[in-house]
Amino acid sequence: MSVETAASNAARRVGTPQLEGVPLLGSLFDLTSDSLGTYLRARHKHGDVVRISAGPPGLRAELHCVFSAEGAQRVLATESANFRKDNPFYQEIRDSFGNGLLTSQDEDYLRQRRLVQPLFTRRRVDGYAAAVAAETAQTLESWQEATDAVVDVSVEMMHLALRAVARILFGTDVDATVDVVDRCFPVITEYVLRRGYSPANIPRSWPTPANRRAAAALDELYGVCDRIIAGRRAAAGEGASVDAGSGARTDRDGEDLLTLLAAAQSADDGSFDAAELRDQVLIFLLAGHETTATSLAFSLHLLARHPELQTRAREEISRVLGDRTPEAADLERLPYLTRVLKESMRLYPAAPVIGRQAVAAAEIDGHAIPAGATVILAPWVTHRHPDYWPDPERFDPDRFTPEAEAARPRYAWFPFGGGPRACIGQHFSMLESVIALAMTLRAYEFEAVDTEIPVSAGITLRATGPARCRIRPLRATP
Repeated sequence: MSVETAASNAARRVGTPQLEGVPLLGSLFDLTSDSLGTYLRARHKHGDVVRISAGPPGLRAELHCVFSAEGAQRVLATESANFRKDNPFYQEIRDSFGNGLLTSQDEDYLRQRRLVQPLFTRRRVDGYAAAVAAETAQTLESWQEATDAVVDVSVEMMHLALRAVARILFGTDVDATVDVVDRCFPVITEYVLRRGYSPANIPRSWPTPANRRAAAALDELYGVCDRIIAGRRAAAGEGASVDAGSGARTDRDGEDLLTLLAAAQSADDGSFDAAELRDQVLIFLLAGHETTATSLAFSLHLLARHPELQTRAREEISRVLGDRTPEAADLERLPYLTRVLKESMRLYPAAPVIGRQAVAAAEIDGHAIPAGATVILAPWVTHRHPDYWPDPERFDPDRFTPEAEAARPRYAWFPFGGGPRACIGQHFSMLESVIALAMTLRAYEFEAVDTEIPVSAGITLRATGPARCRIRPLRATP
């Protein structure tokens, strides 16, 4: 009996509800046209564990969707060893962006995490604040030339976040890498998405137009990374290294992250070779700019639609910062602005869907999950679950007061994942977002031109339409 048939039979035995689909193809068209809406509809109609079938017989995917906070905690944390990143989607990301922290598993992941962890301590990440502030100031200055005083915050925040993470990774090589990433990433991510969601794929080596376009983009992206890495590896032997065992600080604290990665080593784990360095760089570029850009863009757009909350945030910024450039310590001094970001990440989580594969049979919320089953978590749905979020579509930053957070289940909100594979860069993302948002709101007032932004689930959440805001300068930009 096939794994697919066994999974289907086991789900039927325990009565796991199934979302209705069409004959032969199930919910394939619904998932490909609007996966986020399909998951919302599944929870609304059938509850917290729902089975969705998609694809023709013989190639059909059986998705076991888990929408409760308790279920998410079991998959990501308490039983995380049983739920692996073994699905085809992660394999496609791995094949394009490498075997870095996002995609690696088992001993590869543990070794990488041990080597990288000392570079993402709170103290070291706080040292990146000046670079974020500098890139934000440059973006704000460019808006002085905005046509009709209108900017698309989705486009602008993507550019800002990319420049910030590239500056932190590459230092003085930022301009060359930003141009290549801007040109190549869209080609590669579309290719990954198309293959990741397809029931069957032809080999990447076949010379089809799509394969050739993707290969050319990967060659260009790999080339620029490899050239910069070669220079850093040559320089890495000229100074003290970063001890990944003790986390001891060295004389490299002022250098870019790639130089620190090239120098990272420990007695047990060795160091990264050139290919491993490239894998880490590509994953940091992918995860480090798209996620933060999403949070920033939707925070600005939501505040543009709620002027009274925008005013409240700006009053806090003015009271705390005055005219000075924000610093890392200001993250704790801007609680309302932080709540704005958290509420934006609730409504628009940068990772709206998380996939895993069950190694062994499990039970979640009273439903059997067969061994080999594809398990889907959807922050997009859990973040709108009425059991945790009254009036869930309403934008209300005060949902994230300390008292309100303490009253909810831990995994009612999980934009950074959770458990042993929680995002290593979550403090960096919050630091960058608070600094950039504070400087932006201090300099400009925002009014929404597009009142709704259509979105879809890619590797990260994507705006599929414009997110334009009319801006009015409030003070000279830094």
